[in-house]
Amino acid sequence: MPSARWVKLGRLSNPGASPLSKAALSLLPFHVRFHNSMDLTILKMARALDSTDNISALPKPFGIGAVFVAITLMIFTSGCADVRHELTARAQQLPEFFSGATTSEGYWRGDDVRGQARIVVHVAEQRAYFYKGHRLVGESTVSTGKPGFDTPPGHYRVIQKDKDHISSEFGDYVDGSGQVVKSNIDIRKDSQPAGTHFDGARMPYFMRFNGGYGMHAGYVPRFRASHGCIRLPTRMARHFFENAPDDTPVIVKRD
Repeated sequence: MPSARWVKLGRLSNPGASPLSKAALSLLPFHVRFHNSMDLTILKMARALDSTDNISALPKPFGIGAVFVAITLMIFTSGCADVRHELTARAQQLPEFFSGATTSEGYWRGDDVRGQARIVVHVAEQRAYFYKGHRLVGESTVSTGKPGFDTPPGHYRVIQKDKDHISSEFGDYVDGSGQVVKSNIDIRKDSQPAGTHFDGARMPYFMRFNGGYGMHAGYVPRFRASHGCIRLPTRMARHFFENAPDDTPVIVKRD
C-alpha cells in the first residue's frame, strides 16, 4: 500500500501536506487521508482518536474542498435522516478550522498581518474587501440596502462598535406570547397592531459608520435586501469586527 502523508499535530512534517487540528477532525464522523491525490480513504471515527499523536493531513491541492466533497457524498448517500442532519450541521462549522479557507461567503487571511485597517464595499458586486495596509486580507459577500433604502456611497469611518447590538428601529411586532404578528418592520413607518410590542432585530458584530448605517451579521441572500445597513455572514462579520478598530475607514462605492 502506498505510504500516507502524515503530519504531527500543530507542526508540518511534510511540506506537501497541511495540518488538520483535532478540533477540526472532531467535527467529522470519520477520519480521512490520501494515499495519493486520487485515493481518498475513509477510516475510523475521528472522535476515537483522542490519544493519537499523528493524524492524516490533506495535500494542499485538496484541503478543505476534499473534506467538503467527502461530507457531501456521505450526506446524500446516508440512509439515516439524523445522520444527514448531523453531517450538515458539522459541515457548516468547518471553515472556522481551516485558516484562510475560501468559501462562498468569502475568506479571511489577516490574523497575522499588520497594517492600518480599511474596508471597501462595492454595492454593484455585493462584496466587501478588508485591507491591512496595502494588502487585501479578507473578502466577504454582503447584502446592502434594497431599492428605496439604498446604502449611501461615500467615505466614512467606524464611529461605534457593539458586538451584541439590538436595533431600535427594525425588527418585529410580537404578541404577549412571543409570536411574531408582523415581521421585518420599520418602527418609523409600519403601524403597530393592537396587543403587540416591538422586538428589535439582533445585529451581532455591529459597526456604525454613518448615522443609522452600519455593518453587521445578518441574512445575506446575495442581493440587495437590507434597510440600508451592510449585512455580512456571521463568520465574516466577526473577522471584520475583531480587526477594525474605531476610526477605521469605510468606503462605500456604487460600482
